[in-house]
Amino acid sequence: MEIVDQVRQASSIVEIASQYTTLKRRGRKWVGLCPFHSEKTPSFTVDDEKQLYHCFGCGVGGDIYSLVMERENLTFPEALKYLAEKYRVPLPEQQRVRPEVLKLEEKLFKINDLALGFFKKNLYNTPEGVKALEYLKKRGLSEETIQTLKVGYALNSWTALLDFFQAKNVPVPLLEKGGLVLPGNRAGEYRDRFRGRVIFPIFSLTGRVVAFGGRTVIDAEPKYLNSPETPLYSKGKLLYGLNFTKDAVRDAGTVVLVEGYTDFSALYQAGIRNVVASLGTALTAWQVAQAQRFAPRMIVNYDGDSAGLAAAARAVPLGFEKGLNVEVLVLPDDMDPDAFLKKHGRDKYLALQKKTVSGLKFLVDALARGVRMSVPEEKGKVVRAVVKEIEKVPDPTARSEYLRMASQELKVEEGLLRNIIEQKAAPAGPEAGGAFCPGEKRLLQILMDDHSIAPYVFAECGEEVFRGLRSEAVFRYILECFKNDKDWNIHELKDKVPPAVLSQLVRALYEKPPGASVEEAQECLTSLRKLHLENRLKDVQQQIARLGKQEEQEQKEELVELLYQRHDITMQIRSMR
Repeated sequence: MEIVDQVRQASSIVEIASQYTTLKRRGRKWVGLCPFHSEKTPSFTVDDEKQLYHCFGCGVGGDIYSLVMERENLTFPEALKYLAEKYRVPLPEQQRVRPEVLKLEEKLFKINDLALGFFKKNLYNTPEGVKALEYLKKRGLSEETIQTLKVGYALNSWTALLDFFQAKNVPVPLLEKGGLVLPGNRAGEYRDRFRGRVIFPIFSLTGRVVAFGGRTVIDAEPKYLNSPETPLYSKGKLLYGLNFTKDAVRDAGTVVLVEGYTDFSALYQAGIRNVVASLGTALTAWQVAQAQRFAPRMIVNYDGDSAGLAAAARAVPLGFEKGLNVEVLVLPDDMDPDAFLKKHGRDKYLALQKKTVSGLKFLVDALARGVRMSVPEEKGKVVRAVVKEIEKVPDPTARSEYLRMASQELKVEEGLLRNIIEQKAAPAGPEAGGAFCPGEKRLLQILMDDHSIAPYVFAECGEEVFRGLRSEAVFRYILECFKNDKDWNIHELKDKVPPAVLSQLVRALYEKPPGASVEEAQECLTSLRKLHLENRLKDVQQQIARLGKQEEQEQKEELVELLYQRHDITMQIRSMR
């Protein structure tokens, strides 16, 4: 039995759907108000036997996977993992590829849960913790917010947490891998990473503790300290608080991005729930893509100082690249959101949200700051820098509108800006029409250069993702070698791929940029998966158009099946945006 079917059979669609609406049994089915649209009369129906749902009001329907994907804004692999974890179904293919990593991850999750309990107990049951609790309440955090965010306290001791785990016979190297302890000055000596700090646990999108952040209450340096990179935690791949606020973000259609957990907790407590934090100012493309899965608009509200403004300017092009509408909220007097709310209150903050600056205007101002725009050569550099960022906008209509806006902001002719793009887009040569797409090219560079990344790629996909690509034969060869535990190299490809493809691959390998990573490989894979799904969607739509003109009952049944396929593929594509 396929793992997808195993997980589906182990799962309860009634239990999952009940997380989003109240269901009542009606005969052999369950009925409730639709979680996808507003209604007063229940029209959302769940069939427990068939593991399907359908709303007779808005027409949405599907299986347990599409329900989780739509409500949790997960990709299909993420929905599969979510359900597998919830119903304790092992994922055999991933275990086959990386059994030691999966076992390590589960151990670290358990350790983090224990650490969370330890920190929370310290906050309420120790003299130090009581003082930290008083500090939090002086900062304006209510008991309800402290409990919701599961805030705790790390004792000002070198080994308090270490002693706690050693009493439970947890190996110290495991604590080190989880980022909870550090090597001491002497050989074999370890000490706690977090000491004398209020602790904010960092959660995955599905609510599991993956890391911790600490704010000192003893004036230690640094003021804020987060867990290091671990097998569970990669700072650039998570938005703090999204596990708490994803529904509010989705409902508002806008996500407010702040810098850290202090600003997050201040807005959250003020009832502004469509907020997340990037845990620092180095926003990543991964974080932007995650935010976009829940809302098409982002308001960047970093600190009002020079560092915060520079970070906001870096965030705008990332939004452009992902097709996200980015706006910037600059608070007066270099204030951060927490300080502004304390001084001026919620209503004035919300009023300022209505006066945000468009991402493009903010970017133009940032690039022109300190530049002598009256000097043609210097102004030319700014113009080219702005156009370079606008080129990243994937939607042609939005890109055209940004060019029009840029011409007004820069006081240059719109046609000039378009000419700059057209000159860059000139044909590259006879093979331009048959070139590798960007994600395809970069993934080939990574896999040919660093074979250790292959398990992380092939654990997430099958051969179908590469079907129809110019380099399909190359990926088939690498995948075959990987399955048979063999090495791969470009020399063996001579008899397996057309000469033109081999030549193109050689050129790609010569020009590859340094610094390949698992995260970058998975981003490339996501882009290829999306391309594959878009091609599938086109094919299904063509079949629907053909069958829609026919009247036979058999064709109608086939048409219904195709409509379900279209719905499923569309949701998978939407979850990747």
